[in-house]
Amino acid sequence: MNRYRSGRALAALRLLLIGFVITQQAVGADAPAEPSQAAAAQTQPTHNSLTPDELAEGWILLFDGETMFGWQANSKADWQVADGVLSVSDGEPGLLNTTSPFADFRLKFDFRREEKTNSGVFLRTAAEPKDPKTDCYELNIAAADVSPFPTGSFVGRQKASETVDAAGRWSAVDVTASGGHFVVTIDGRAALDYTDAKPLPRGRIGLQFNGGKIEFRDIKLKPLGLEDLLAGNTGPPSEPVAGWKVFPGKNSTFTITDGTLNVKGGNGQLESGPKFGDFVLQTEVFSNGEHLNSGIFFRCIPGEFMNGYECQIQNGFKDGDRTKPIDCGTGGFYRRQEARRVMADDFKWFPLTLVVAGNHMAAWVGGYPVSDWTDTRAGHENPRKGLRLEPGTLAIQGHDATTDLSFRRLRAAEMPGR
Repeated sequence: MNRYRSGRALAALRLLLIGFVITQQAVGADAPAEPSQAAAAQTQPTHNSLTPDELAEGWILLFDGETMFGWQANSKADWQVADGVLSVSDGEPGLLNTTSPFADFRLKFDFRREEKTNSGVFLRTAAEPKDPKTDCYELNIAAADVSPFPTGSFVGRQKASETVDAAGRWSAVDVTASGGHFVVTIDGRAALDYTDAKPLPRGRIGLQFNGGKIEFRDIKLKPLGLEDLLAGNTGPPSEPVAGWKVFPGKNSTFTITDGTLNVKGGNGQLESGPKFGDFVLQTEVFSNGEHLNSGIFFRCIPGEFMNGYECQIQNGFKDGDRTKPIDCGTGGFYRRQEARRVMADDFKWFPLTLVVAGNHMAAWVGGYPVSDWTDTRAGHENPRKGLRLEPGTLAIQGHDATTDLSFRRLRAAEMPGR
């Protein structure tokens, strides 16, 4: 179980800045910044943070700027974090991989290399890839005199149209991966447009150490291809919600108005029609009360009451310390792993992202990674008793008489290649 720890003043400052962006300028904030302030936030974003526009578009931070939470190395190399930069310069060749896989996405990151560095960013990769032509897409970072596939190339697949980076300075990379089509720009200039007729469906993001120092920052990702789960529910308030089932005999009231779902009253459950096994889900949540309790259940046993894994919604924290969540904390996995930091506030809309694949699950709140858990229990049909891999329904929870929460832009997509 990973835990957030930071004893450094710079780390605390960064978290303060992230919290400010989320609580003061995030999606749906009640009092937007003055135009001049908003413009400054857009043109001069803090490194390893997300702008209000990025939050609204569904971007998440893969690197929080302070820890390697959500990453896992497959070799013994000296990966380290300092001054908001993730770097490596010595050790065994290998990858630092995300613990979560992704299918279709847009990925942005900055890198800085030395003259003789040979590195890369692996897309849709296996945890320990063997051949870049078959089990990953290796976006190379290297000078033309170091590798036959210079920066911006897919190793073993296609060379970059031109070399656009330079040693010793930061370069910004933007990658779109949609099905078998990949488009790469570096510092705003086209570097690669590649199509794979038999694409790898999904995989991790891997940062490579192969020789020479390499540094990364501002690693962020936006999932693509998510579908609106509340589609068709428009206009005046309606109940029940089309395509969803209200569990009978309970006290919650579920209504939807102009695409926004609200749950009030005592305990209850609204269950999706479609089933999801390995998936990405994104939504925006509003808690209309102090420390209200709700959750999004997933891989539920269809037709049963709240019988699934639970991604908790509870914005309270103890002693004024956001690293001490009350009752698991928003984005934590109830009774499994607490959120390492409460990143949401009551009475403000906040984004929530959930990625589930195999026995691994992770959540981001306000774009910030708050949980990362692997279910190592023996397999069982009932996720309360063991590992459930079988696809199941989603469920929105009504917790008690105080419940008053809203959900909008509720979107999800099953990941291919399970």
